[in-house]
Amino acid sequence: MESTLDQQEIKSRYLTKSLVFGNPVSQIIDLGMHPFADTFISHDQLSFAEPVFPLSCTLDEVSGLIHNEYLTPDVWRYNLYDYSYTSSNSAFSRQHWSDFAQFIKKLLINANSKVVEVGSNDGYLCLQLKELGFEILGIDSASAMCKIANASGIETIEASFSRDSANEIKERNGGYDCLIANNVLNHANNPLDFINGVDILLNPKGYFVFEVPYWLDLVDSGHFDQIYHEHVSYFTVFSLKNLLSLAGFCMLNVSRVDYHGGSLRIVAVRFSDYQEGENSEVETMIALEKSKGLFNKDSYSSFRRRIQSERSRIMTIIHDHIAKTPDVPIVGVGAAAKANTFLNYYGLNSSYLLAVTDSSPLKQSKYTPLTRIPIVSDEIFANFTEVSALILSWNLSDKLKTVLLELNPKIRFLL
Repeated sequence: MESTLDQQEIKSRYLTKSLVFGNPVSQIIDLGMHPFADTFISHDQLSFAEPVFPLSCTLDEVSGLIHNEYLTPDVWRYNLYDYSYTSSNSAFSRQHWSDFAQFIKKLLINANSKVVEVGSNDGYLCLQLKELGFEILGIDSASAMCKIANASGIETIEASFSRDSANEIKERNGGYDCLIANNVLNHANNPLDFINGVDILLNPKGYFVFEVPYWLDLVDSGHFDQIYHEHVSYFTVFSLKNLLSLAGFCMLNVSRVDYHGGSLRIVAVRFSDYQEGENSEVETMIALEKSKGLFNKDSYSSFRRRIQSERSRIMTIIHDHIAKTPDVPIVGVGAAAKANTFLNYYGLNSSYLLAVTDSSPLKQSKYTPLTRIPIVSDEIFANFTEVSALILSWNLSDKLKTVLLELNPKIRFLL
């Protein structure tokens, strides 16, 4: 981060109306002040204060759209610090994207189809698709990820996807038969402009295939830690139907997958290309969402109480551990974005946790944002005769425990 950054420029935009539809919104959750969750601090940046903004969500009861109450500039989220998340960072992720590539192969019968991936990250999925014979282009807004992907032979353009960037790409490369955007639409500061860009870049009868974390799974599980500044919007089938229809798209297929602790996978097409319209599963899933009260602001009072109560329960466990065994260190596991929301909401900093481990070399030797906990490799567990672990990447909990116990069978898991 440059020391000359103008403090007056570091501000978010308070949204008083729905980001897409312009309807009145109501606050449904407030997590306090948070830094960018996908930011990790290098040693030479420790003397700087990272940007911190209010993290709260609002609901548009008419459209069903849920989004952050404060909108931050996307260029800061991905380039103020070197972006560290890579889509190939775990065996679970690599398997998911390999399976996803096979899903695309079945969808696109023509092996010579042109495929573009928005939010292509380090290019791992693009590489899988390239090996299947598709003509591939990657697009990503993080400069650090574009460098990694291009170095591995995946042509990747650095851009925030929009109508303007789509027009530029189409003028240069022509249209595409399939546009992929996994865990990306929810990051867009202007979701409608994003989908209008998809419309520009897709060939006739082209497919828009994307995944987004599912708000229903978040609410049902109580995993509030998937809320962070990078996740601008939080989608349901109902809000996606309303959003897609504004741009002339419908859902040809919708399914639930277990990535990111529960996601929706959507295959969307233009209404004008597929006259049969939306899949019948869409209305079934919308009915379920409505029955759960997802579009009623009053139903979120129980959700707020639930996460507050859970915070009290877990902090009691941690305080008891420190009081009874002060010499036994606590090490967090998984330096993911969700971990940073968790750590900051709970107020867990380096006075509680000795370190946080992560398998990614891009994160090791850095620090968690605001809480400033050092990030190290899992091998640190082998150094202790007594040590406690706090699993932060709960979606990989069972796999992580297996790996860690091989390093040190005496690890005590706090949760």
